[in-house]
Amino acid sequence: MISIKNLSKSFGKKEVLSQINLDFQKGNVYGIVGENGSGKTTLFRSIAGLIDCDGFIESDFKVLKNHVGFLDTNPIFMSHITGWEYLKLLSIARGLSHEGFESQNIFELPLNEYCENYSTGMKKKLALMAILIQGNDCFILDEPFNGVDIQSNFLITEIIKTLRAKSKIVIISSHIFSTLSDNCDKIFLLKEGRIAQEVAKENFQQLDEDMKKYVIGDKVRKLNIF
Repeated sequence: MISIKNLSKSFGKKEVLSQINLDFQKGNVYGIVGENGSGKTTLFRSIAGLIDCDGFIESDFKVLKNHVGFLDTNPIFMSHITGWEYLKLLSIARGLSHEGFESQNIFELPLNEYCENYSTGMKKKLALMAILIQGNDCFILDEPFNGVDIQSNFLITEIIKTLRAKSKIVIISSHIFSTLSDNCDKIFLLKEGRIAQEVAKENFQQLDEDMKKYVIGDKVRKLNIF
């Protein structure tokens, strides 16, 4: 379990998160949806222990960040490190001694090549593979479907289902609403740094319709397309 209480974060005078209260239970998949700049990535980095924040984040784990696998939207790698070396490095970070990564290479990545030469999608798949190999208890996936091929999207969806079945906590964001509605048990709408709505699965369709009305409005008409 992860419980977030009164979480707030500011950068200078700009408040990015304000009084966030959330609970995440094992064996569930949670979606975070919101416009660009709504605070999703800041929230994820706070839970992962990558940035300090005001408020409290409590969990079943003594040190939460040692049990969290965070997939960044655009993973960054050190120069002159191969895919295999990266997987080894992240395994060592969790005190593991895995080396037979070839048998787990379901994305068919060129592990002997430098990560910096990977495409955007390949980098994301390598970063995902690394946090899965670590055996984390909580997975925070920031736009996991963005930039990868359709075959990998199928695999990622199946991975999320497997993590749920293994009682992991999974928190994901996506700009494609169908990927959230297909995978999540609950969705939180983040608006201007605050949780505006908490939506159960049976109300996902209504949330989708409400968001479309809010986002589209009469904006297309204003383009005066002819």
